[in-house]
Amino acid sequence: MVILGYLMAVFMGLILGVIGGGGSILRVPILVYLMGISPDIATGYSLLLVGATAAFGAIRYFREGLVDIKASILFAIPSIVAVYLTRAFLMPNIPDDILLSPIHITKNTAIMVLFAILMLASAVMMLRKAYKSQTVTNSAPAISNSSSRVALIMTEGAVVGLVTGVLGAGGGFLIIPALVLFLGMPMKNAVGASLFIIALKSLLGFVGDLQAGISLEVPLLPLMLVATFIGMAISTKVASKLDGASLQKFFAFFTLIIAIFIISKELI
Repeated sequence: MVILGYLMAVFMGLILGVIGGGGSILRVPILVYLMGISPDIATGYSLLLVGATAAFGAIRYFREGLVDIKASILFAIPSIVAVYLTRAFLMPNIPDDILLSPIHITKNTAIMVLFAILMLASAVMMLRKAYKSQTVTNSAPAISNSSSRVALIMTEGAVVGLVTGVLGAGGGFLIIPALVLFLGMPMKNAVGASLFIIALKSLLGFVGDLQAGISLEVPLLPLMLVATFIGMAISTKVASKLDGASLQKFFAFFTLIIAIFIISKELI
């Protein structure tokens, strides 16, 4: 099972590099179901691993000019603050048993089910967008200086930061739909911005875990990083062959499949 986990880590890197998200969607189930890590600890490990690999992947998008720095920073700042506060103060204070009756709901079960529900909602939104006949532009729109535009971006960033802080996900499955659906950003630009934002907030969010006293597994974490970097390297050849619409559909279907798996595993 452990060997399978490392092989799946290679696939995680491929997914993260191609679609700008999904790495943590797959990483948490792997850590929980294949590596035997509890969900609350796995969410913390996920932030470290996804943050490091997202930084690796973002470099290529910077070189190609596909990262809207202003939009990314405005999105990232409130998201970073929300993730850090959530990991450092909120998560350590959630009880292990959330509900005892009429059904027993543990913290770990709640994390995984909430994780899956959000993935389902994101997949549905992305599929609806992908199959609409729209004209897709090839460059990201300039960010307006209006206060309403800035407020929208920062509010979305804070909400995503809170949610991903609870789930330990890098947030690509929430960031990309927000950038594409609400800001009108083309898919490839959204992928680049997503990787940049994920790297910043995930790594700083993990600082909150360190402050809360999370224990580190060696050699599991270094080996997972190496395996994921291999997948990221492979992704550089695959991503260039896919257009924005294909990336969007692939991302949505992938998210849907993993969500169904988690729900069936936890509730059935």
